[in-house]
Amino acid sequence: MRKIEVFEAKQKLSELVERAAAGERIGLTRRGKLAAMLGPATGEHNLRSIFENLEAIRQRTRRVKNISCKASIEEGRS
Repeated sequence: MRKIEVFEAKQKLSELVERAAAGERIGLTRRGKLAAMLGPATGEHNLRSIFENLEAIRQRTRRVKNISCKASIEEGRS
């Protein structure tokens, strides 16, 4: 990981964005301490895909028999 001072990063922002888009991770430092990370953007997520993933996880999990939601709630209250 390459590290660069924030002041210098302001001067070379376009170059740094191109490098980050290519997959490089760049650490931005302020007075020698890591302040932020610049890296490639992750894929965009929408609510529909998130809920589809949750539904897939829910279908893979085992359901515990003979336990009701109400009983679990009451157990948590005591």
